[in-house]
Amino acid sequence: MRTLTGITPSGTLHIGNYFGAMRPAIEAQDRGECFYFIADYHSMTSVFDPDERRRNTLGIALDWLACGLDPKKSVFWRQSDVPEVCELTWMIGSLTPMGLLERAHSYKDKTAKGLSPNFGLFAYPVLMAADILLYDTNVVPVGQDQKQHLEMTRDIAIKFNQAYGETLVVPEPWIREEVAVVPGLDGQKMSKSYGNTLDIFGDEKALRRKVMSIVMDSRTPQEPKPDAGRNVCIQLLKLVAPAEVAADAENRLRAGGLGYGDLKKTLFEHYWSFFGAARARRAELSSHPDYLEQVLREGAARARAVASVVIKRARKAAGL
Repeated sequence: MRTLTGITPSGTLHIGNYFGAMRPAIEAQDRGECFYFIADYHSMTSVFDPDERRRNTLGIALDWLACGLDPKKSVFWRQSDVPEVCELTWMIGSLTPMGLLERAHSYKDKTAKGLSPNFGLFAYPVLMAADILLYDTNVVPVGQDQKQHLEMTRDIAIKFNQAYGETLVVPEPWIREEVAVVPGLDGQKMSKSYGNTLDIFGDEKALRRKVMSIVMDSRTPQEPKPDAGRNVCIQLLKLVAPAEVAADAENRLRAGGLGYGDLKKTLFEHYWSFFGAARARRAELSSHPDYLEQVLREGAARARAVASVVIKRARKAAGL
């Protein structure tokens, strides 16, 4: 079984990204054949500085390798290093109904937020479909926000197959029932758009200040807090600390006697320790930029070996 995951080079990763998407994707390496790509073509609809795009792309590559992606187990490449994806985008786009694209929630949401309604933004689902179909992908892990795009990919593949014969593999979605929703420092869902994130690879002093600045209520340390389970620090602690440590802190907070300042210090210590090995690995990788480029080049070669077979099959089917 082959699964595929696209990674948008959108800047600094935070722990919401890690627990919500990265860790489940990386754990999948031990269960089957995994393809991971950095979607730098997709970033062209919102990032217009080429230097920023290069920095983000290499930064994301470092982040994923540091967090456990193994290029020996999996195929890991930069989207733009496999130009066949653009050819397949045109081939399947030629059969994609306008009405299908006009119904895309993502396009409506992004233009409503002020992004320019350009062709790239409108045709995003077609490029995403090509990303998936080019590698004979069987399964695509998606969140609820991407479910529609995967359904559109299936529709596009089926339409191509109806027109030209059974050519493209129709992928199945894998929607995990239990997706970690990581609370931000303000209690909302952690998101860069809310400015409430805790970075994985940020500066120690800056991150300590962030944790210590989490706003709590005015109850004294001695007061029992029956709602301890809803405390932001407790929820984050359950992600990064041993279960017994998190349970002890929650019980003490609920009974009274644990101050918020001490709770925040405990959270920071375990958060900093949890990502310690990943930070060391990232620092090591950062000092070897040639190795990083080699990993991406080798991954692209492996990806193209699959893509070339699929694109030849599609060309033949379409009479090209």
